[in-house]
Amino acid sequence: MFRLIKWLFYLAILGFIGLVAYAYIGPFFGADFTPAQSETRQDIILEIE
Repeated sequence: MFRLIKWLFYLAILGFIGLVAYAYIGPFFGADFTPAQSETRQDIILEIE
């Protein structure tokens, strides 16, 4: 049982390292992580008494 937990731990660490590497290296290979930008306007009605 301990061997399974140990391997899962190693797999989680490797997955984390892979995600961090992809985040840094991905833009060099054409991955675009920038969010779509759009302007949002909303009218606010103030009730003055």
